[in-house]
Parts: sequence; structure tokens; C-alpha cells
Amino acid sequence: MATDITRPTEALAADARRSSQWRSVLYFTLHGFGFVGSTLLMTWGLFFLFFLAIGGFAFDGFIHQLNNFTTRYVAADAARTGAFLNIFAIAHMILSTAVIAFRRDRILPDRTHEGV
Repeated sequence: MATDITRPTEALAADARRSSQWRSVLYFTLHGFGFVGSTLLMTWGLFFLFFLAIGGFAFDGFIHQLNNFTTRYVAADAARTGAFLNIFAIAHMILSTAVIAFRRDRILPDRTHEGV
């Protein structure tokens, strides 16, 4: 009776390929989340820089501008609050698009050869 000893090695090779594919998917997903997260942090940093600039690049001016901003936002009615949220969303999309355009070469991870 002959036994087929290639069967276990074929199964192991298929499992290795499947494992390699999952690792690649997870690697690209993690890289994508890292790209989106860092872009979001850079965009928020640009908003911070804006308030710092209109505060005269001083901490006291920055806090004064934030206080002015929050006081007016809390006192606003629903229509003005909605309009502000629309303006903020549009500004956030524009800044995110600009940051992504500057970082477009970092969207996909670098390709490395196998064994490196």
C-alpha cells in the first residue's frame, strides 16, 4: 500500500500562503490606519496653529482666542451652530486634502523584497 507523503507538505504550503496573505492584509490595514490617524493629527495641529497665530503666538493670546471662540459658540442659536459646523467640516476636508496631497508618497508602504 502506497502512502502519499506530498499531501501534508502541500497542506502546509497552502497554510503558509494563507497566513502570508493575512499578514499582508493586516500590514496594509495597519499602515492605512496609521496614515489616516497621522493625517487627522496633522489637521488638528493646523487648527491649533491657526488659533496660536491669531493669538499672536503667545500662550495667553491662544487661551484668550479659545475662550472667545467657546463663549460665542455656547451663546449661539441652533442655526448659527449648524452653520459653524458646516464651515468647520469644509475647512477640515480642505486641510485634510492638502495634507494628503503633500503626503501622497506615504499612502502605500514601501515595497521590500522578500527576505529583507
